[in-house]
Amino acid sequence: MVVRGKAFSSSTCPKVCVVGGGPAGFYTAQHLIKDVQVDVYERLPVPFGLVRFGVAPDHPEVKNVINTFTQTAKHSRCSFYGNVNVGKDVSVGELLQAYHAVILSYGAEGNRSMGVPGEHLAGVYSAKDFVGWYNGLPSCRELNPDLSCDTAMVLGQGNVALDVARILLSPLDFLKKTDITQPALEALAASRVRRVWIVGRRGPMQVACTIKELREMATLPGTRPEMTPADFEGVRDALKDLPRPRKRLTELMMKTALEPPGEKERERWSGASRVWGFRFFRSPVEVLADSGGKKVAAVRLAVNKLEGSGEAAQAVCTGETEDVPCGLVISSIGYKSLPIDAAVPFDPRRAIVPNSMGRVQQVLGLYCSGWVKTGPTGVIATTMNNSFDTARSLMEDLDSGKLDVSAEKPGSLRIAALLEEKGVNPVVFSDWEKIDRLEVSRGEVCGKPREKLLSVEEMLAVARHLIGHFDLQ
Repeated sequence: MVVRGKAFSSSTCPKVCVVGGGPAGFYTAQHLIKDVQVDVYERLPVPFGLVRFGVAPDHPEVKNVINTFTQTAKHSRCSFYGNVNVGKDVSVGELLQAYHAVILSYGAEGNRSMGVPGEHLAGVYSAKDFVGWYNGLPSCRELNPDLSCDTAMVLGQGNVALDVARILLSPLDFLKKTDITQPALEALAASRVRRVWIVGRRGPMQVACTIKELREMATLPGTRPEMTPADFEGVRDALKDLPRPRKRLTELMMKTALEPPGEKERERWSGASRVWGFRFFRSPVEVLADSGGKKVAAVRLAVNKLEGSGEAAQAVCTGETEDVPCGLVISSIGYKSLPIDAAVPFDPRRAIVPNSMGRVQQVLGLYCSGWVKTGPTGVIATTMNNSFDTARSLMEDLDSGKLDVSAEKPGSLRIAALLEEKGVNPVVFSDWEKIDRLEVSRGEVCGKPREKLLSVEEMLAVARHLIGHFDLQ
């Protein structure tokens, strides 16, 4: 094997470990396996991270990337070890001793706080947890959101915010054909939510969603949009100066908000039982409780004006507020990465591991990719490019000799021994394939792509052959 002009036998092949089995981890591994041995460690027994637990159930085409990740995982120079909690079961320091390089790709598991009074009232949820609940993330299975109210408010106007709004308002027949979890499907069947406001601090020209998500909302059966025409004052005049993607998005928004509907749309709107709309120039300042003091009854919103223009425009409070009644609040203002290990540098303000082109500052042999490198931005293709960049940085360091690979490293053999001492049994990729087969067969019974296992205990039982198809009916 040759790495940029250096020859390695299979026994002395550089050993690299990736922490995190989501998109960043697998894209990083994909780029590296041409030249080095890669072991991927994942906290959960199942791989694919946000592709499994974050992508909306009605977006199956986005999940096709799992096929690429599966090819990577089954490559002869790649191994997957699930059910391993790095930072708890094994330290980053122990990984650095066992491997020539370690890449942190563990994503953004934390929530950005709204930082307003009342955000901990019953009926207030983070989008991360709400999405995790309907997508089967084990840590969110007990969320049981209360959907008994008429009006929901989603704070934030990015793609995740629109995913949440769409799932809340989608016809049940749509959702029944997806891999949404059965408990979520049952809760949505009983939901009384008929109105969803999608609230943002800036204006129509600054929304963070993409045109695909907006179009899906605009054409969602059984719904009609309800916007405030005054929010769009001056927007038409500014259209000509916008970059093309932003211009198309804004045009669609204006058409949806302001133009009389065509015949088909008019028919759909007249029969609509559910309403959605953007609310612009608003920031939450307080979540207001009901008379019992325990549950959300409304959100007090500051009314903003914009200073500056375009993407750089800043929302400035006017001093006015308004109270909007709602019984469900979902905060979609961003995910954030958390520190993994005291030995790893971490910037708490930016919520990233400080790095230069993926090289972690002050720790030779330690790298990062994905959201822990950049913060939670972009789509899966963005993560792919940033992961490939980190992989290239590592390969440059191998090539230049900055990374010393002259000494053989024990890699997974050493880590397996450490995990055995602690009673931790990793889940290998063939174990995941047992879980996958079971989920798919359970889904076939009810016409879904899969019916996910919802607890780590169930996943481990299937991986260990302790439980079969009929035990989980």
